[in-house]
Amino acid sequence: MYSLSILVGALGLLLNSVGAIDVDWTSDSSIKSAASTIAYGLVKYYTGNNTGDVPGNLPDPYYWWEAGAMFGTLIDYAAFTGDKTYNDITFQALQHQVGDDADFMPSNQTKSEGNDDQGFWAMAAMTAAEMNFRNPDPDKPQWLALVQAVYNEYVGRWETDDCGGGMRWQIYTFNNGYNYKNSVSNGCFFNIAARLAKYTGNETYAEWANKIFEWEQSVKFINDNWNVLDGAGNANGENCTKINGAQFTYNAGLFLYGTAAMYNHTNGAEPWKTRLEGQAKSVASIFFQDGVMWEPSCEKTPAKCNTDQQVFKGHLSRWMALTSIIAPITADTFMPLLKSSAQAAAKVCTGPASSDYKGPDGTACGFSWLDKTFDGITGVGEQMNALQTVMAPLVHLAQAPYTSETGGSSQGNPNAGATDSEKIKQPKPITTADKAGAGILTALALGGLLSGMWFVFIDEK
Repeated sequence: MYSLSILVGALGLLLNSVGAIDVDWTSDSSIKSAASTIAYGLVKYYTGNNTGDVPGNLPDPYYWWEAGAMFGTLIDYAAFTGDKTYNDITFQALQHQVGDDADFMPSNQTKSEGNDDQGFWAMAAMTAAEMNFRNPDPDKPQWLALVQAVYNEYVGRWETDDCGGGMRWQIYTFNNGYNYKNSVSNGCFFNIAARLAKYTGNETYAEWANKIFEWEQSVKFINDNWNVLDGAGNANGENCTKINGAQFTYNAGLFLYGTAAMYNHTNGAEPWKTRLEGQAKSVASIFFQDGVMWEPSCEKTPAKCNTDQQVFKGHLSRWMALTSIIAPITADTFMPLLKSSAQAAAKVCTGPASSDYKGPDGTACGFSWLDKTFDGITGVGEQMNALQTVMAPLVHLAQAPYTSETGGSSQGNPNAGATDSEKIKQPKPITTADKAGAGILTALALGGLLSGMWFVFIDEK
């Protein structure tokens, strides 16, 4: 996969004399034009609006969560740029994937989706509420109610038997990763709870946001330097003590933007001010080289980042931009980094059109921005990363995320959601043997993830 894409990219560079997308970074209209070009290339990967395909789905090798992430990105793209070209397919996709219980657990995904997968669709709905995206018909589930449904289900999945709390990576015992508790799943929970607190003013959401954050600290997934580490196993007595210290941009972004929401909700009160300042410093230190964002746990290692990991850093860009709006104390730190990263990202969007990339020739975006040259690695993640980063300097043009007090129009349902047993009948209560079996599967899954990869480990003690 890598060798083929790199070969195609190299041939494209030899056969085509193309320059980076031309951007005047002092001109909002020029930045909008560049973002529009990149967005067009991104949406050309989407097949869910083709006859006979399923709205909301991306083709192989992209997993369902990445589609949810893409539509959340496109909602903010419309808010940042004013370009509503993709609103119709975004609306169709989000509505099609709500599922029978209106909680983003559609029947074609339920058996395999994890807490993080569900979370990215819920966060897209939260973005729809915050940006006053087109509301569904009154007889359909509303954006806020969809998020509340996922939040309520997350509360039901919080369990204290292992690690003193937290949600598991996976929802059901029969999925690889069931015995792994991680920052992305709990980060989705935290992000949603914090943004619900900000949007609704309901302190129950704020209390849960604080509970999740404190739990992450208690198990050292957020360490004393405010670094967000990946997670740990909770089988065979490990109790989240053997921490996988990999740091990924989207984990940091989930907690950063959620903390910013809590900072905003509490008018800058402690402990959220200290937490936000600590995370801002961590993000700026860990995820930038010479002012350019990168994925330190896999970008420059022999194994390289996998398909999922190739889409992480764009989300950090977008959440940093939004954080600078709802928590302005971060703007002086974040905006220079986002602007220099946007310039680097635009420079690597020079790849050729191909059977895979159907956007305009010379506009396929590569993965790594460090060398400011196209690396031949293309896909949904690469295009989405570049879009979110190139559009970040336009965040000042967007309306600050709405709340119910500032004009947010989405209607909620605090009692939304369903129990997991209503979706898939568990054949028997979870036993020690079940947990042990899930632990073996988790170990195999994590072994495959970590094999050959040189992670950046930070001392979690």
